Amino acid sequence: MPKRDAQPPTVMLVSNSSFFLYNFHRGVIEGLRDSGYRVICLAPADAHSQRLVDELKVEHRALGMEGKGTSLVGEGRSLLSLLMTLLKLKPRYVLNFTIKANVYSGLACRLLNIPYTNNVSGLGTAFLHDSWLFRRVRALYGFANRGARCVFFENRDDQALFMRLGLQKSTPSVVLPGAGIDPERFAFTPQPVGPPLTFVMVARLIADKGVREYVAAAERLHERYPQARFWLIGPSGISNRTAISDAEITQWRERGVLHYLGEQHDVRPFLAEANILVLPSYREGMPRTVLEAASMGRPAIVSDVPGCRSSVLPGTTGWLCEAGSTESLEQQLQACLELPHDALVMAGQAARARIEAEFDQKIVVRAYLGCLQHTLEQASRKSVLASA
Repeated sequence: MPKRDAQPPTVMLVSNSSFFLYNFHRGVIEGLRDSGYRVICLAPADAHSQRLVDELKVEHRALGMEGKGTSLVGEGRSLLSLLMTLLKLKPRYVLNFTIKANVYSGLACRLLNIPYTNNVSGLGTAFLHDSWLFRRVRALYGFANRGARCVFFENRDDQALFMRLGLQKSTPSVVLPGAGIDPERFAFTPQPVGPPLTFVMVARLIADKGVREYVAAAERLHERYPQARFWLIGPSGISNRTAISDAEITQWRERGVLHYLGEQHDVRPFLAEANILVLPSYREGMPRTVLEAASMGRPAIVSDVPGCRSSVLPGTTGWLCEAGSTESLEQQLQACLELPHDALVMAGQAARARIEAEFDQKIVVRAYLGCLQHTLEQASRKSVLASA
């Protein structure tokens, strides 16, 4: 912990969205702030940027970075913006989140000799699809990781893949329980007594999350189970190569089966009213929406892919379906529609117990603070030796 009578060391968190930092890593931000560090969030400006300042009481700096941008000029500007910001603010340590931030900020930190960590919160489009461009991205990712003090993963599948592809080499790595959950903020609530049985999917509206499969399965089931409700919550207009257009979303709403509720700053009231969370994603790090739902006592249907499969205990706290398969998801949704209420209650209670035992955000905060403090102590010892 930094000395209170000294100028607090600056720690910078870099991400491709303020939304991501506010919603997924507020525990780390608060832990750093409460430990006496000066915390700066460097991310593109969005609706959550001011919330970082007003609610979490840390600083925000706007970063020019587009999630789906691929032009050399635009990406060069992003890297230059990072370099100039790091030179100006001179952070003692940098925590990187999301692929572009890991790569670009990692490269910039290596160039400027600033210690940093990368957080692999999911592999994203660059690993789900293959092309010359994405192969180059993966090579740069490996170079950035090899200069990090530590690489944090959110599931063992991703860690093993990076090792197999040589994207990490000898850099130390740690598998964390996702971003962790505050079990008090996401407090347990009893299962609603139906009918109707309500499914809810909380995700960015991009194809790689399995949104289309969810919509198609809901529409197939509607004829047989007209009382069932299918909710979709999440931001549209995402900067991603697989983003779903507003026109397609409008068509879904007009057909009258799916209830699209838009982006919600607080999903807790909706999770409390729902029975089961659904996330048929193609790949995740550790899906926070599943953990939030579990903390509130909601089981989940997730796809049998890295990250998602680790977020549930199949048959106990949730169920698995095949990724990319509307038929498989439809079958699992139907099986849940036919479950007795007591079975949903037991699954929800088991999900909550697992959160308390394995996914408390205190575990994650301790890991980040430990890595940071170890690095700063090493730097202090070297400084003392150099001046002796």
